Amino acid sequence: MLFADAVAAAASPPELGITVLQLNAGAIAPESAILVALLICLLVDLAGEEAATRWVPAICYAGLGTALVLLALQWNGPVEPSFLGSFLADNLAVAFRSVVAASTLLSLLISWRYVEQSGTPVGEYAAILLAATLGAMFLCGATDLVSIFVALETLSVSSYLLSGYMKRDARSGEAALKYLLVGSAAAAVFLYGASLLYGLTGGSTNLEAVGLALQTSATPVTALALVFVLATVAFKIAAVPFHQWTPDVYEGSPTPVVAFLSVGSKTAGFALALRLLVGCFESFDAQWKVLFTVLAVLSMTLGNVVALAQTSMKRMLAYSSIGQAGFVMIGLVCGTEEGFAAMVLYMAAYLFMNLGAFACIILFSLRTGSDRISDYAGLYQKDPLITLGLSLCLLSLGGIPPMLGFFGKIYLFFAGWADHQYLLVVVGLITSVVSIYYYISVIKMMVVKEPQEASDVVKAYPPISWTLTGMKPLRAALVACVLITAVGGVLSNPLFNWANSAVAGTPMLQQAIASGVAAPVG
Repeated sequence: MLFADAVAAAASPPELGITVLQLNAGAIAPESAILVALLICLLVDLAGEEAATRWVPAICYAGLGTALVLLALQWNGPVEPSFLGSFLADNLAVAFRSVVAASTLLSLLISWRYVEQSGTPVGEYAAILLAATLGAMFLCGATDLVSIFVALETLSVSSYLLSGYMKRDARSGEAALKYLLVGSAAAAVFLYGASLLYGLTGGSTNLEAVGLALQTSATPVTALALVFVLATVAFKIAAVPFHQWTPDVYEGSPTPVVAFLSVGSKTAGFALALRLLVGCFESFDAQWKVLFTVLAVLSMTLGNVVALAQTSMKRMLAYSSIGQAGFVMIGLVCGTEEGFAAMVLYMAAYLFMNLGAFACIILFSLRTGSDRISDYAGLYQKDPLITLGLSLCLLSLGGIPPMLGFFGKIYLFFAGWADHQYLLVVVGLITSVVSIYYYISVIKMMVVKEPQEASDVVKAYPPISWTLTGMKPLRAALVACVLITAVGGVLSNPLFNWANSAVAGTPMLQQAIASGVAAPVG
């Protein structure tokens, strides 16, 4: 009996039990579902393009759908460190990972016809996009400098490949090269900043340990590390002056890829900002808030003003996304519970209104091959669905009531005003009015023009056919995004409660609020 007990104890020593508990592999179950879908897509692609075209979409839907269900099951679950403290599946991570997975699902729905028409392999495209999704989702919950870098590079390298995926298009190759050069520089900057933090903590890469060490280490080296880390965050969210890659990459990359980058990559960037700045640099709260205030003002101003002069739809939406990042930074600078909740809410709203706009742009470009705003003149005569969908999504991006985007901005501005961030709120209001001008200009181009004033592209507009492969998913994604954008504003209270629950279920944010770093409103 004693011998049997000794064998059992040797087979499962206490140290092994602790390791298993700390690994907590169930925390990454959603990512595991996507990884399985990725591997199956690669295997199916080996069977030939015909098999890939038939089976890859269903495999992607199954993987992403399973991931979303597993994320829902993790909501309000016990918050336990995973993989020796390098990953945390709290409510904030679940919320942002859900936005990333949903953005990938919608991006795939609007991709199939575009990829088929371009003549590129479907299986490879889906696998690379799923790999980028994995990187973005891991980045949302990473709590260690090493896991952050691995997730960041997984997302970045996949994004470079997706940007240059249209091998026959010189603009796509140019976009990928620019993105690669700037992204590599940003990765090097992050590595240097991380090495400084590693030295300051005496040899730890865990964010919690780094945060504790920085509380007693206010040195110029610490300030330098903060600047380097902040530069990496600003690059991922495309904030001015780290935005130079955005217009060229958005214009040259395949449109479905741009749709994912504008939402999925930006969401992961804001999750990284919260993990690093609120959870790690809380002792330098005043310093990084001043820096982000400057970035927010510059992003809102430059993004919305320069968008006025654009003649390309994708380039206009690129500058628009820069301005939208400035709006979201208002909630980050506030640091209040309302500010954090408004950030989560606005990213969820941005998912539907921005991808809805890109779905309309893809539909138009598939039929005309054009991306110029002037070519949309008189479109309402030939395609009322695109006209209505694009109009509603642009009005929501501009913050026109009762669209979903209006309530998202109201919550952000309310949080800023309550926290006495008057400069950010005033600049946000002014630049929102500016953004409405160029959004309305596109709507005017589509609706107001008479038949004789329609562009030559619209006059030669081909007949609408939804029976082609990939067109039905594209139409379904467009209708879903437009409906949520139009109706979601009126029914925004459940969404706001969800955002509040994301903040309330995140110990890191609650600790920052309770410690006075992010004092609650009122």
